[in-house]
Amino acid sequence: MFRLQHIALVQFRNYAVQSFHFPNRIMGICGSNGSGKTNLLDAIYYLSFSRSYFSRPDTQNVHHGTQGLRLQGDYTLNGQAHTVTCILRENNRKELSLDQTPYKKFSDHIGRFPAVMIAPDDIELVAGPAEERRKQTDTLLSQISPPYLQQLIDYNKLLQQRNSLLKQAAETGMLDEALLGILDEQLARNGDAIYAHRKAFFAQYIPLVQEIYQRIAGNDNGISLRYESHLEQTDTLGLLRQNRSRDRILQRTSAGIHRDDLVLMMGESPFRSTASQGQRKSLLFAIKLAEWQVLREQKGFNPILLLDDVFEKLDEARMQQLLQWVCTESDGQVFITDTHPERMKQQLAATGMEFGILEMGI
Repeated sequence: MFRLQHIALVQFRNYAVQSFHFPNRIMGICGSNGSGKTNLLDAIYYLSFSRSYFSRPDTQNVHHGTQGLRLQGDYTLNGQAHTVTCILRENNRKELSLDQTPYKKFSDHIGRFPAVMIAPDDIELVAGPAEERRKQTDTLLSQISPPYLQQLIDYNKLLQQRNSLLKQAAETGMLDEALLGILDEQLARNGDAIYAHRKAFFAQYIPLVQEIYQRIAGNDNGISLRYESHLEQTDTLGLLRQNRSRDRILQRTSAGIHRDDLVLMMGESPFRSTASQGQRKSLLFAIKLAEWQVLREQKGFNPILLLDDVFEKLDEARMQQLLQWVCTESDGQVFITDTHPERMKQQLAATGMEFGILEMGI
């Protein structure tokens, strides 16, 4: 069993100094817009990933007019107490520790205290560019597989180096072929390994998303998902060599696993150009809840589920079905925000489970 018992925030977003206790497994967080509901969920997420959910630079998470921030979470995991502390110093140096022992590499922390968040802007996951879906895939796989996370870190570093070399070659008219060959071989090792991970993962994940979508929406609406990669045709090294002339002209690496996508279709048409708002929201929840379920199966315990402003996203029947699922069919910890305390209480009471309400600025 996995629980966040308490969190303390110092100079994080709109919080100067504040702490919260979470006595219930299901916690409703109510307050008007701007009261700090989303920031509290983001602080919980931050302790799992050592970064904001919203891809903000660390300095933008610091309370206005101050320097540095500190977050501390007290957890229990399988009967053991743990404390995670994240500090951003005044010089913007970040420190992360578990039980007062600093991490040498922040990547060692990823997946220890897993969390899944659903926020209003996540609609980009089903309606936006491929980059959003790659990011979601990488976030999930990084929590499951430390080797995958390391391969991804290495690949991105090498990709940056290769792109810099191509840009430099365009500026000087001279290309260091030997160095490019070394970078290609190193990229290939990591790229092929990442592709193998993703291919195996999507074989299990796509049917799960479709199953959950049908449960939320009531039918499948002809929705299909397909993993698409340049590596379906050849390996990374072959791809890099094949595109070398093109890459020199473009001054960047034009093909590889950094261009992968999870293609979403409805019948014969792209999902984003055909789907209704309700269908988009249902697919978003299906993708995120499949992520939550995969983490639960891989970890052997439920990750924390953070639901931001979800009552505005689904109709009442689908909302009630979602809450029944996440609140009654697992023992995982759930945090839900809403602007209307009465609506929150009514919906959570309908699940028949015990819950707590935090009222902020009301």
